[in-house]
Amino acid sequence: MSRGDEAGLAEAFRADVLEGLGQVKKAVPARWLYDDAGSALFEEITRLPEYYATRAETEVLENRGGEFARLIGAGRAVVEFGSGSSVKTPLLLRAIDPAAYVPLDIAGDFLREAAAELQAKFPALPVYPVEADFMRQVDLPGAIHPMRKLGFFPGSTIGNMVPRTAADLLREMKETLQEGWGGNAEDAPLLLIGMDLVKDPVVLEAAYDDAAGVTARFNLNLATRINRELGGDIPLDDLTHRAIWNDAFARIEMHLQATRDIDFTVAGNRFTMRAGETIHTENSHKFTRRSANLLLLAGGWTPQARWLDSEERFSVILARGSEFRNAP
Repeated sequence: MSRGDEAGLAEAFRADVLEGLGQVKKAVPARWLYDDAGSALFEEITRLPEYYATRAETEVLENRGGEFARLIGAGRAVVEFGSGSSVKTPLLLRAIDPAAYVPLDIAGDFLREAAAELQAKFPALPVYPVEADFMRQVDLPGAIHPMRKLGFFPGSTIGNMVPRTAADLLREMKETLQEGWGGNAEDAPLLLIGMDLVKDPVVLEAAYDDAAGVTARFNLNLATRINRELGGDIPLDDLTHRAIWNDAFARIEMHLQATRDIDFTVAGNRFTMRAGETIHTENSHKFTRRSANLLLLAGGWTPQARWLDSEERFSVILARGSEFRNAP
């Protein structure tokens, strides 16, 4: 990432935090949870007994490789949005015989470590890590421009966004993956995306408020990051983690709640929180088959196939990009 990109991300973080803390209902976009420390904590979360999603999605990727290969075909460049540690990626790469792998992530050190680990597992596969904010269209490495492309977006990360933002992101992904596409329907970009399913709220709340407190540390790390990068003095000991099922919106919400009245500054701006007031830090929307299909269609993708784990907790969907850029 260039110095200009780094400066742009730092300014975007500052702007989002100051705007969010200045609202009547305080909120900071979930993407800022994932600095290097946050990304490492999230990987720890995925190994917790309460966090079923990673195990369920991994089961699908392990058991459906033959079907992926048949429907996706060999020789595509796999572009993973928000690559994280790429734990699930080897399962997909072994199944479909890709021409290249491009992990995209905002956490640079984490990205490069993960890319190096994957390169060691697949020494003959060209790997091109790109440090970028994938919420916007990304310029992909020139070497993969002429290749057919498969986007990979596991983990139900799409559920972290409100529906309009999620649809916008899906359109940006399509624009990214259409680079070099000549319009031949057979070569249209594909997207393999994980979407968590609506289920018992008791199961969902436990997954986001684990007994070991790892998710609480993950959430509180955002306040630590704000203090470190924006000269803040948020009293961390006076914030607590909360995970709430919001049935009306079919989502788990994460909040940082003040345990007493507090005053603090961030980037020279003063803020106040009363006891019980929260900073809304993350949504995790859960889907039905219909709501998942509607979201994909709104983002310019036509669902092609859908797979569930054995307990029907999690879905993996293959979608094809619309032939026309402005198609619904």
